[in-house]
Amino acid sequence: MELIFVTSNSNKFREASAILGRSLSQRRLDLKEIQAIDAKDVVKEKAKDAYSLVKRPVMVEDTGLYIIKLGGFPGALIRWVRGAIGNEGICRLLGEGEDRSAYAETAICVYDGREFRVFSGRVDGTITPSPRGSGNFGWDPIFQPEGHDRTFAEMSADEKNAISMRAKAFAELKEYLEGAVP
Repeated sequence: MELIFVTSNSNKFREASAILGRSLSQRRLDLKEIQAIDAKDVVKEKAKDAYSLVKRPVMVEDTGLYIIKLGGFPGALIRWVRGAIGNEGICRLLGEGEDRSAYAETAICVYDGREFRVFSGRVDGTITPSPRGSGNFGWDPIFQPEGHDRTFAEMSADEKNAISMRAKAFAELKEYLEGAVP
C-alpha cells in the first residue's frame, strides 16, 4: 500500500520515510482540525478530511502534551495553548512543589476510505519549572523525558529521535505494515 503522508512539515516527512523504510508521498493540504484533547480523535478526523481530498490511502499525525495535574490538558490543544501563553506560561500553570508529571503522545492514523488504523507512541516525563535548551521546537524546552536529566530541547536531534513519541508511533506503524501488507 502506498501511503500519502499529509503534512506540511518536511522534517516529519523525512523522519517517517526513514523509519518506515517505505515509499511515501507527501501532500501539503490545509486540513480541518477538530479541537480535542486526545490526539487520537484529532487524527481520525484529519485522516477523513485528507482522504476526501486525495481519494487514496492517507496517513496523518498529531502530537499532544498531557499534564497529569491538569487532567491531561492541554493534550492535542498544545499548539493553541503555547500560542496564547507560551512555554513560560505553561510552566507557571503548575505551582512550585506541585506534581509536574506529564506525557507526550503522538498518534498516527492511516485511512483507506474504509478503515481507520491508529498507532501511537508515548514518552512519560515532567514539565520543567522554566524552559531549558536552545533547540526551541514547540514545547521541547519544557518537557524532560523520564530517566533523562535534559529536556528534548537540550538533546541533539539524534538523541531526541531515539526516544521520541513520534519515533515510537512510526515504529508501531512499520511493524503493522510489515505484517499486514505484502
